[in-house]
Amino acid sequence: MNTFEHFAINVKDPKAISDWYCQHLGMKKVLEKQEAPFMTFLADATNRVVVELYYQPSMPITDFNEQHQLTFHFAFESDDAEKDKNTLLVAGATFIEEQQPGPGTHLVMLRDPWGLPLQLCQRAQKLI
Repeated sequence: MNTFEHFAINVKDPKAISDWYCQHLGMKKVLEKQEAPFMTFLADATNRVVVELYYQPSMPITDFNEQHQLTFHFAFESDDAEKDKNTLLVAGATFIEEQQPGPGTHLVMLRDPWGLPLQLCQRAQKLI
């Protein structure tokens, strides 16, 4: 019991959010329910990380626009953070901040169109 399966988050519009992440960040739907609570499981390109988005209105839904981006964020590996940042800004993301803490490393913090923080991580040495 030590293999991570997925991380789940209650959001208001799981279909629109999952469509955006598939179109702009290369995620893919591995399971999608068309009825409430509209559970949608998204996998990254490696099939190593899975996120579940669903809408359960009787439970609290975090307004991530009200939360600091370091409280929670999705982080994506990037080979060109500047290019990816500009592509996502055109797609409706908003800019928060960026850092270049060392040679070859560029970290960009954005919010998706629904306010969920997402980070682009271009690292001189990959994390894994």
